[in-house]
Amino acid sequence: MRHIRPDRTTPNGKVAGVLTGVDATDQPRTVIADDDVRYTEAALADAVGRLTRAGIVAPQNHFRPLPWHARWDTARSLINRALGADYPGTLVVRREFAADGYRGDVLFENLELLRTVEARGGRVEWAKDLFVERRPPTPAHFRSQRIRQAYDSFAQPARLAAELTLLPALLLQARRPLGYLMWAAAAIAVAERGSRVDGGRRIYPTTAALWAPAWVAERAVTAWLAVGWRALGGVPYAGGRLRHAASSARRLRRAASVERAPLERRALR
Repeated sequence: MRHIRPDRTTPNGKVAGVLTGVDATDQPRTVIADDDVRYTEAALADAVGRLTRAGIVAPQNHFRPLPWHARWDTARSLINRALGADYPGTLVVRREFAADGYRGDVLFENLELLRTVEARGGRVEWAKDLFVERRPPTPAHFRSQRIRQAYDSFAQPARLAAELTLLPALLLQARRPLGYLMWAAAAIAVAERGSRVDGGRRIYPTTAALWAPAWVAERAVTAWLAVGWRALGGVPYAGGRLRHAASSARRLRRAASVERAPLERRALR
């Protein structure tokens, strides 16, 4: 194993680390992981093996151990699983799709890489049945992530619009407080659905979905705080600000087509 200092600077330092690692190897498959991710040998082999049919693989992270704030954030993962897929702190990618790099001035760098690979013709495999542990953050770090995670929704406009409706709807419900029980029941039902997707019941505790109302209430507030950060120029990050959450899929497809054009012209000659 080699420990390499990043050889470039990007506003989002994680991207600098990834690109340094990709440049340092000629291996066809690359595993990207935050430092709190813990693969087992079997999970690692499974993730890498799935690249035979995909350009990039996104496993499902889950926290171990489970202090209160990890249970709170687990509710977010369960809701994401129910409504689509959760974005992990680890990805496995074929080198040909990552060798040309990806944008390093966005907050939601994992989504940026996923969309970049897809724009370059790689298939994304959402491996919701492949569970990989990660260690929970400290409570202080967890608190610092609340608005940043809400800011990620700027990369998903439909989701952001839905999240921005939560706070007005909850405030209107104050006239009939019993309605909050229906909101809570709905949030728990969605999270419970996410816990049952692709074998999740063997991983998530039976009480995990009960934290969903707390997370929904949090997002109802932090979505609007993220709008405030956007108005101020972006989310504070490493002494600066990141205005963009991630590039749109359309923009990346257009950029990929421009990159391919010279190669296609040379092939015709």
